[in-house]
Amino acid sequence: MRAKMYEIVKAEKLTPDVIKLEIKAPQIAKKAKAGQFIMVTPTEHGERIPLTMADFSPEKGTITIAALEIGKTTKELGTLKAGDKVFSLVGPLGLPTHLHNFGNVVSIGGGIGLALMYPVVRAFRQSGNHTINIIGAKNEKLLIYEDEIKTVSDEFYVCTDDGSKGHHGFVSDVLKKMIAENKKIDLVYAVGPIIMMKVIANITKPHNIKTIVSLNPIMVDGTGMCGSCRVIISGETKFGCVDGPEFDGHAVDFDNLTARNRRYMPEEAVSLKKWQGAK
Repeated sequence: MRAKMYEIVKAEKLTPDVIKLEIKAPQIAKKAKAGQFIMVTPTEHGERIPLTMADFSPEKGTITIAALEIGKTTKELGTLKAGDKVFSLVGPLGLPTHLHNFGNVVSIGGGIGLALMYPVVRAFRQSGNHTINIIGAKNEKLLIYEDEIKTVSDEFYVCTDDGSKGHHGFVSDVLKKMIAENKKIDLVYAVGPIIMMKVIANITKPHNIKTIVSLNPIMVDGTGMCGSCRVIISGETKFGCVDGPEFDGHAVDFDNLTARNRRYMPEEAVSLKKWQGAK
């Protein structure tokens, strides 16, 4: 029995290495909520990978995904155009973002994490929160979803490592300044590179500022059966796909997460080389 194919209605490059695909998937779009993800298999004999839902429209019946083209499967996705079809989509998966009128919510995103940050901060604002959003990238050309996040921000800050736009430095610098100035912060939400989330959690912990992070462990099935997405939370094993992807940032063992995410790097390099050689 063949899987249902999903048509790509729009494909574009956000940066030289980040692709954005809008895909016709009405059943998923109808149920999707901020913070959730999907499992994508680009081709019939391809690998199944988890990807962020950067947007979803029940009215249009589409979901939008963004992917950093770094390995064989994401580069394979990068070759697809409008009119092409994705072999398989499974979702929405994971627990949605817990929404509440917390008050002042500082959301912090970096790199490809900005794609997930957009629907989350939009939902925070729709829930009545004062949204303070900090985004960052290595340089101005690598910033994504800047305009979209800005439209759902009450306060908005841009950071670049090289100073090409906004604050010359890290997103954590802006957060530190806010805390030093005794700005009222009721919740911090962080998504992006593991090291960034770890730094944010370490900054907020001494001040007892509730901090939520969205984790990106390796996944195989996305439904809790394979166990590959194990993360350690307060010393206990949890599954990123069904218990997360969002967790208390102060309880996450980030060192363990980093080590596990590097586990298959040699195999990933071989897979990419074989795919490139077969093209």
